[in-house]
Amino acid sequence: MTHILNKTKTIKKYCISLLLFCFSLLITMTALAADVVDVAVVAEKPWYTGFAPILILLVVIGFVIWRLPTVKEEFPGQLKHLESKSFRRRRSLNWLLLGCIYAFLYWGRYNLNGAISALGGKEMVATFNWIFAAGTITYGISFLINGPLTDRYGGRFSILIGAIGAATANILMGVACYMKLNGSMTDDHLFWSLILLYPLNMYFQSFGAVAIVKCNASWFHVRERGVFGAIFGILISLGIYFAFDFTSMILIGFKMPVHFAFFIPAAALLIAFVFGFIFIRNKPSHAGYDDVLTGDASCGESDRPDPPMGVFKMMLGSSVIMTIAVIEFCSGFLRQAIMQIGPFFAISVGTNDMFVFQNWGMMLCCAGILGGVFAGTISDHVFNSRRGPVAGVLYAGMLVSSIVMCFLLGSPVIGWLVLFMSMCVIGVHGMLSGTASMDFGGTKNVGIAVGIIDGFVYLGTATQAVLYRFLLPEGGADAAVLSNWNMWPVVMVPVALIGLIFAYRIRNAKPKQKKA
Repeated sequence: MTHILNKTKTIKKYCISLLLFCFSLLITMTALAADVVDVAVVAEKPWYTGFAPILILLVVIGFVIWRLPTVKEEFPGQLKHLESKSFRRRRSLNWLLLGCIYAFLYWGRYNLNGAISALGGKEMVATFNWIFAAGTITYGISFLINGPLTDRYGGRFSILIGAIGAATANILMGVACYMKLNGSMTDDHLFWSLILLYPLNMYFQSFGAVAIVKCNASWFHVRERGVFGAIFGILISLGIYFAFDFTSMILIGFKMPVHFAFFIPAAALLIAFVFGFIFIRNKPSHAGYDDVLTGDASCGESDRPDPPMGVFKMMLGSSVIMTIAVIEFCSGFLRQAIMQIGPFFAISVGTNDMFVFQNWGMMLCCAGILGGVFAGTISDHVFNSRRGPVAGVLYAGMLVSSIVMCFLLGSPVIGWLVLFMSMCVIGVHGMLSGTASMDFGGTKNVGIAVGIIDGFVYLGTATQAVLYRFLLPEGGADAAVLSNWNMWPVVMVPVALIGLIFAYRIRNAKPKQKKA
């Protein structure tokens, strides 16, 4: 009888949460619509008017997550660490600081888009593609080095190294832009400076993803990681908002010179570094608490990392890890094909007066929040912490959207369509790179697992940058012709199909502990 009553309460909470989630969408869309009075006015609005819908969404989603059944309620007595309020508060401080640093890393990674646009607009599309491709290739290869380093020295070491290194690289890129503006550096010299400094930035950026997953793997049980990944995705989405809308506010709203697009994120990273150095810890025992029995692939084993070459061989021989890597290759391709090319498409064909593109950072942030919350919630509460079915659902959405996009390229709905695709791909990325890598790599060797998976993400990113470099117009009069952009959605269709097929293959995959 008690079991039936508990199930009834759980179902009731699900229904209330679903209604609240739908209500949050309605409120957000209403707030967005209320802002759309005149596009020219929207472009001149201060940043906090664009942040209002995000704030509304965060408040409502926070309430929804609070109302959801907790893991402690669904599995009473199994997760002892959740019984301590002190532990939960300390864990929240740990991941919040990690999330803030990672958000600022995103800001210092994608600020290049706004800076290049400010320097040359649509004439700089080809330049941007080459610089971004060099950076993403470096990012992907760096995991081969930084994954084993993180497993050996811990996530705290890696996140702090990433923050200080990315801050330094951003300062140097800002100096290069300053020299260009005062006439002491030519366009060619600026190009070669950025094509050297941006990969340096991306090397240090690659510490961020590995560090976050490494730290949080020790603080969260497998059954908690889906919803946690959703919450954490919110902070990452805010980083995208900083990168696009805050950068635009710096350059357009405050009319600051372009080098401040690099200096200000660097300052944010340096401040976050100080707080991270004081408070971030690798695992609960380093903060005075008992360590968590995580229930992942290495649960019960020694914390001492295995030899890197042996782990690489083991991971490369794992069908689940390599399937996830292929899916994430597709995610990296699609995410940047949407997030980076979308604004250039709008500027080139003259549709950047659409509300979605006028508020690109805010809209990507909302999409990321919704995608992460949806993916994490259904993973833990519907699919019993399986990540494959979530990826399959979201890839189906991307496949259908990319097909529809082929026929609606010049339509006013194109902005909303790419936004929906962005929501799907961010949800997949959070579930696989941020969560499944912990589950199947195990806490002990998760750094190398993330390295392999995220390496494939940025291999996909680099592939799309190089491929679109040859398929899409570079700028000028050719870029203003809508038909010259037809290959943009066409290429995404087979990539989304491949991702869907491989996601279906791991629909039943769950981590198996080697020891009790």
